[in-house]
Amino acid sequence: MRINNFLMAALLAASAASPALFADSALNRANKRIEGSAEALQDILGAGDRGIPRDLIEKAQCVGVIPSLKRAGFIVGGQYGVGIVTCRVHENEWSAPEIVRVEGGNFGLQIGGGETDVVFAVMNQRGMDKLMNDKFTLGADAAVMAGPVGRETTAQTDAVLKAEILSWSRAHGVFAGITLNGATLRPDHDDNRALYGADVTPNMILSGKAKRPASAKGLYAELREFPAKG
Repeated sequence: MRINNFLMAALLAASAASPALFADSALNRANKRIEGSAEALQDILGAGDRGIPRDLIEKAQCVGVIPSLKRAGFIVGGQYGVGIVTCRVHENEWSAPEIVRVEGGNFGLQIGGGETDVVFAVMNQRGMDKLMNDKFTLGADAAVMAGPVGRETTAQTDAVLKAEILSWSRAHGVFAGITLNGATLRPDHDDNRALYGADVTPNMILSGKAKRPASAKGLYAELREFPAKG
Protein backbone atom coordinates (compact mmCIF):
# COMPACT_ATOMS: atom_id res chain seq x y z
CA MET A 1 0.00 0.00 0.00
CA ARG A 2 2.83 2.37 0.89
CA ILE A 3 4.48 1.66 -2.48
CA ASN A 4 1.24 2.37 -4.32
CA ASN A 5 0.81 5.62 -2.42
CA PHE A 6 4.39 6.60 -3.25
CA LEU A 7 3.88 5.85 -6.93
CA MET A 8 0.63 7.79 -6.96
CA ALA A 9 2.30 10.80 -5.34
CA ALA A 10 5.16 10.65 -7.83
CA LEU A 11 2.78 10.50 -10.78
CA LEU A 12 0.78 13.45 -9.46
CA ALA A 13 3.96 15.47 -8.96
CA ALA A 14 5.17 14.66 -12.47
CA SER A 15 1.78 15.56 -13.90
CA ALA A 16 1.80 18.91 -12.11
CA ALA A 17 5.35 19.67 -13.24
CA SER A 18 4.92 18.64 -16.88
CA PRO A 19 3.26 21.89 -18.12
CA ALA A 20 6.16 23.94 -16.73
CA LEU A 21 8.71 21.53 -18.19
CA PHE A 22 6.97 21.70 -21.57
CA ALA A 23 6.92 25.50 -21.48
CA ASP A 24 10.63 25.65 -20.64
CA SER A 25 11.41 23.21 -23.44
CA ALA A 26 9.41 25.20 -25.98
CA LEU A 27 11.05 28.46 -24.87
CA ASN A 28 14.54 26.96 -25.18
CA ARG A 29 13.66 25.63 -28.62
CA ALA A 30 12.38 29.04 -29.75
CA ASN A 31 15.51 30.81 -28.50
CA LYS A 32 17.73 28.28 -30.26
CA ARG A 33 15.84 28.87 -33.51
CA ILE A 34 16.54 32.60 -33.22
CA GLU A 35 20.22 32.08 -32.44
CA GLY A 36 20.61 29.56 -35.28
CA SER A 37 18.97 31.98 -37.70
CA ALA A 38 21.35 34.76 -36.63
CA GLU A 39 24.36 32.51 -37.25
CA ALA A 40 23.10 31.53 -40.71
CA LEU A 41 22.40 35.17 -41.57
CA GLN A 42 25.91 36.17 -40.47
CA ASP A 43 27.47 33.58 -42.76
CA ILE A 44 25.33 34.52 -45.73
CA LEU A 45 25.62 38.30 -45.40
CA GLY A 46 29.36 37.90 -44.99
CA ALA A 47 29.74 36.21 -48.38
CA GLY A 48 30.74 39.51 -50.05
CA ASP A 49 30.76 39.45 -53.86
CA ARG A 50 29.24 35.96 -53.84
CA GLY A 51 26.36 36.87 -51.54
CA ILE A 52 23.23 38.97 -51.32
CA PRO A 53 23.59 42.48 -52.78
CA ARG A 54 23.96 44.87 -49.88
CA ASP A 55 21.57 47.46 -51.27
CA LEU A 56 18.72 44.94 -51.42
CA ILE A 57 18.97 44.27 -47.68
CA GLU A 58 19.11 48.03 -47.10
CA LYS A 59 15.87 48.41 -49.07
CA ALA A 60 14.14 45.40 -47.55
CA GLN A 61 11.22 45.96 -45.19
CA CYS A 62 11.48 42.48 -43.67
CA VAL A 63 14.08 39.71 -43.63
CA GLY A 64 13.46 36.00 -43.10
CA VAL A 65 15.97 33.25 -42.35
CA ILE A 66 15.32 29.50 -42.53
CA PRO A 67 18.50 27.71 -41.40
CA SER A 68 19.04 24.08 -42.40
CA LEU A 69 15.89 23.76 -44.50
CA LYS A 70 15.41 20.08 -45.22
CA ARG A 71 14.29 18.23 -48.30
CA ALA A 72 11.54 15.80 -47.33
CA GLY A 73 12.47 12.62 -49.16
CA PHE A 74 9.04 11.07 -48.79
CA ILE A 75 7.37 13.97 -50.60
CA VAL A 76 8.21 14.78 -54.21
CA GLY A 77 9.57 18.29 -54.27
CA GLY A 78 8.72 18.76 -50.60
CA GLN A 79 10.75 20.88 -48.20
CA TYR A 80 10.42 21.72 -44.54
CA GLY A 81 12.10 24.26 -42.30
CA VAL A 82 11.63 26.52 -39.28
CA GLY A 83 13.18 29.94 -38.88
CA ILE A 84 12.40 33.58 -38.18
CA VAL A 85 11.07 36.76 -39.78
CA THR A 86 11.71 40.30 -38.55
CA CYS A 87 10.57 43.64 -40.02
CA ARG A 88 11.80 47.20 -39.80
CA VAL A 89 9.90 49.34 -37.34
CA HIS A 90 12.22 52.36 -37.75
CA GLU A 91 15.12 53.21 -40.06
CA ASN A 92 17.58 50.92 -38.30
CA GLU A 93 15.44 49.15 -35.71
CA TRP A 94 13.86 45.76 -36.22
CA SER A 95 10.86 44.07 -34.69
CA ALA A 96 10.89 41.08 -32.40
CA PRO A 97 11.39 37.90 -34.45
CA GLU A 98 8.41 35.78 -35.40
CA ILE A 99 9.06 32.02 -35.51
CA VAL A 100 7.76 30.71 -38.85
CA ARG A 101 7.47 27.42 -40.70
CA VAL A 102 8.09 26.92 -44.42
CA GLU A 103 6.59 23.80 -45.97
CA GLY A 104 6.26 22.28 -49.43
CA GLY A 105 7.03 24.03 -52.67
CA ASN A 106 9.41 23.53 -55.57
CA PHE A 107 12.71 25.23 -54.74
CA GLY A 108 14.53 24.22 -57.91
CA LEU A 109 17.80 22.40 -58.55
CA GLN A 110 19.88 24.75 -56.40
CA ILE A 111 18.85 22.93 -53.25
CA GLY A 112 19.40 19.34 -54.33
CA GLY A 113 19.48 16.88 -51.44
CA GLY A 114 20.20 17.39 -47.78
CA GLU A 115 19.92 20.80 -46.14
CA THR A 116 20.34 24.43 -47.15
CA ASP A 117 20.17 27.82 -45.48
CA VAL A 118 17.52 30.10 -46.96
CA VAL A 119 17.22 33.88 -46.69
CA PHE A 120 14.38 35.94 -48.12
CA ALA A 121 13.85 39.70 -48.25
CA VAL A 122 10.40 41.29 -48.33
CA MET A 123 10.84 44.34 -50.52
CA ASN A 124 7.63 46.37 -50.24
CA GLN A 125 4.44 46.97 -48.28
CA ARG A 126 2.46 44.46 -50.35
CA GLY A 127 4.83 41.69 -49.37
CA MET A 128 4.85 42.84 -45.75
CA ASP A 129 1.05 42.74 -45.68
CA LYS A 130 1.16 39.06 -46.68
CA LEU A 131 3.33 38.31 -43.63
CA MET A 132 0.55 39.61 -41.40
CA ASN A 133 -1.69 36.75 -42.55
CA ASP A 134 -1.82 33.51 -40.61
CA LYS A 135 -0.69 31.60 -43.70
CA PHE A 136 0.14 32.37 -47.33
CA THR A 137 1.63 30.67 -50.37
CA LEU A 138 4.73 32.08 -51.99
CA GLY A 139 4.33 32.62 -55.70
CA ALA A 140 0.52 32.49 -55.50
CA ASP A 141 -0.38 34.97 -52.75
CA ALA A 142 2.87 36.92 -53.01
CA ALA A 143 5.15 37.53 -56.02
CA VAL A 144 8.49 35.86 -55.30
CA MET A 145 11.59 35.42 -57.44
CA ALA A 146 15.19 34.27 -57.14
CA GLY A 147 17.34 37.10 -55.89
CA PRO A 148 20.42 38.33 -57.78
CA VAL A 149 23.89 37.62 -56.40
CA GLY A 150 26.73 40.13 -56.03
CA ARG A 151 27.91 43.03 -53.91
CA GLU A 152 25.51 45.51 -55.52
CA THR A 153 22.53 45.16 -57.88
CA THR A 154 24.01 46.90 -60.89
CA ALA A 155 21.25 45.65 -63.19
CA GLN A 156 17.91 46.54 -61.61
CA THR A 157 15.47 44.67 -63.85
CA ASP A 158 11.76 45.35 -63.72
CA ALA A 159 11.24 41.88 -62.27
CA VAL A 160 13.56 42.57 -59.34
CA LEU A 161 12.01 45.98 -58.74
CA LYS A 162 8.45 44.60 -58.77
CA ALA A 163 9.04 41.41 -56.80
CA GLU A 164 7.42 41.40 -53.39
CA ILE A 165 9.87 38.81 -52.06
CA LEU A 166 13.42 37.91 -53.18
CA SER A 167 15.05 34.70 -51.94
CA TRP A 168 18.43 32.98 -51.84
CA SER A 169 19.91 29.68 -50.68
CA ARG A 170 23.33 28.44 -49.64
CA ALA A 171 24.30 24.78 -49.49
CA HIS A 172 27.75 23.17 -49.46
CA GLY A 173 29.35 26.55 -50.12
CA VAL A 174 27.22 27.19 -53.24
CA PHE A 175 25.18 30.40 -53.13
CA ALA A 176 22.29 31.07 -55.52
CA GLY A 177 18.88 32.64 -55.85
CA ILE A 178 15.85 30.36 -55.47
CA THR A 179 12.18 30.96 -56.21
CA LEU A 180 10.38 29.29 -53.25
CA ASN A 181 7.36 28.94 -55.53
CA GLY A 182 4.51 26.97 -53.99
CA ALA A 183 5.96 26.96 -50.47
CA THR A 184 3.63 27.96 -47.65
CA LEU A 185 4.76 30.20 -44.83
CA ARG A 186 2.91 30.26 -41.51
CA PRO A 187 3.59 31.17 -37.87
CA ASP A 188 4.75 28.51 -35.43
CA HIS A 189 2.13 29.28 -32.80
CA ASP A 190 3.58 27.00 -30.12
CA ASP A 191 7.07 28.52 -30.27
CA ASN A 192 5.74 32.09 -30.50
CA ARG A 193 3.48 31.50 -27.49
CA ALA A 194 6.41 30.14 -25.50
CA LEU A 195 8.67 33.01 -26.58
CA TYR A 196 6.24 35.85 -25.79
CA GLY A 197 4.27 34.27 -22.95
CA ALA A 198 0.89 34.61 -24.66
CA ASP A 199 -0.93 34.03 -27.93
CA VAL A 200 0.38 36.65 -30.35
CA THR A 201 -0.47 37.46 -33.95
CA PRO A 202 2.05 38.10 -36.74
CA ASN A 203 0.94 41.74 -36.75
CA MET A 204 1.65 42.14 -33.02
CA ILE A 205 5.15 40.75 -33.43
CA LEU A 206 6.23 42.31 -36.72
CA SER A 207 4.79 45.78 -36.06
CA GLY A 208 7.02 46.18 -33.00
CA LYS A 209 4.40 45.61 -30.28
CA ALA A 210 6.08 42.48 -28.89
CA LYS A 211 9.08 42.79 -26.58
CA ARG A 212 12.32 41.81 -28.29
CA PRO A 213 13.89 38.74 -26.66
CA ALA A 214 17.50 38.76 -25.46
CA SER A 215 18.27 35.79 -27.73
CA ALA A 216 17.81 38.07 -30.78
CA LYS A 217 20.83 40.23 -29.87
CA GLY A 218 23.03 38.55 -32.49
CA LEU A 219 20.32 38.88 -35.13
CA TYR A 220 20.02 42.64 -34.61
CA ALA A 221 23.80 43.03 -34.61
CA GLU A 222 23.87 41.65 -38.16
CA LEU A 223 20.92 43.67 -39.44
CA ARG A 224 22.17 46.90 -37.89
CA GLU A 225 24.90 46.89 -40.55
CA PHE A 226 22.19 47.51 -43.16
CA PRO A 227 20.38 50.78 -42.34
CA ALA A 228 17.29 51.62 -44.37
CA LYS A 229 17.90 52.98 -47.85
CA GLY A 230 15.43 54.21 -50.43
